[in-house]
Amino acid sequence: MSRVCMFTGKRPHVANKVSHSNIKTKKRQLPNLQHRRLWWTAGNRFVELRLSTSALRNVTLKGLDVYAAEQGIDLSQY
Repeated sequence: MSRVCMFTGKRPHVANKVSHSNIKTKKRQLPNLQHRRLWWTAGNRFVELRLSTSALRNVTLKGLDVYAAEQGIDLSQY
């Protein structure tokens, strides 16, 4: 499974790790993804999602149904 947020689409970035001697090596900056089992009231069941923490915050503020509709995601697939 790839490290991508289902709602926001956040993905890993590639950056340079710079040492004290200014040698640059590639590193990956991973998004803060969380596995959550959230209650979906319209479907009357739990939905397992892999969300970034910013998306999880928006779900708690707006509600799962409203935020999924804003992002254009069909929760019946999950």
